[in-house]
Amino acid sequence: MANSPASDGDSALVSAVVEWFEHHERPLPWRSTTPWGVLVSEFMLQQTPVERVWPVWQAWLDRWPSPDSLAQASIGDAVRAWGRLGYPRRAKRLHESAVLIRDHHQGVVPRDEAALRQLPGVGDYTAAAVRAFAFGERSIVLDTNVRRVLTRARAGVSMPTPHLTRAERQDADTLWPPGDGQSARWSAAVMELGALVCTARAPACERCPISDDCAWLAAGQPSEQTARRQPRYEGSDRQVRGLLLARLRSAAHPVAADDLARLWDDDAQRDRALAGLLADGLVEKNTRGTYRLPGG
Repeated sequence: MANSPASDGDSALVSAVVEWFEHHERPLPWRSTTPWGVLVSEFMLQQTPVERVWPVWQAWLDRWPSPDSLAQASIGDAVRAWGRLGYPRRAKRLHESAVLIRDHHQGVVPRDEAALRQLPGVGDYTAAAVRAFAFGERSIVLDTNVRRVLTRARAGVSMPTPHLTRAERQDADTLWPPGDGQSARWSAAVMELGALVCTARAPACERCPISDDCAWLAAGQPSEQTARRQPRYEGSDRQVRGLLLARLRSAAHPVAADDLARLWDDDAQRDRALAGLLADGLVEKNTRGTYRLPGG
């Protein structure tokens, strides 16, 4: 995608955020790691806070410092090491990506966008983030934090739409610096601003480097008409899946169905959750009717 020249106002916004970043950048370990370390971090950071990811990411890289090392392990090992990060299908897809990188990319994380998109679990955002943060290339990185900052500063709206629009991407392409290094630095800077200052619930506008030019602040910080609520976790199928996986992760041997049955009183919901785990390839059923993690 060819970008149009940025306006003076756009250039000033980029410069202000990048300058702020020079003084407020968090020392996150995946900012000075290998492309594999960046890819692992992007899988783990999907819908998961940094503070929960940091220790798991470090343990993961200590154990599997390359795609080849993870590819030699079992999917069950990956799911077990994933711990309580949630959405364990990410662990399975990361393992599948490691196998694909080993078998088709000589064990090296690809930098080409099309090749990255062929990896299981890698979509537009993850491919863009890996290209920017692992290889320092110009790439339009639009996660929730970035979209929130740009929506407020440029459109004067509290929160972005649930799904990225074509117009939003085109506008971002105009804003992103043309050079590779500058673009990658800006991507990291605006993401950090959204994570630390321009937050969803309690934005610290008094500490924002672009508050004087923020359309949302100038408009009086108008709120959304309808609040978007997160699905309730307690009592959900997600909670039941988590309980079942936790029991299987802690078990040294296959677990009997009766053992799993004691974890949740609602038989229909428990059976539905277990069936989903089996369908997702996160759990295997043995011939004796017991259950285990794949390859466990």
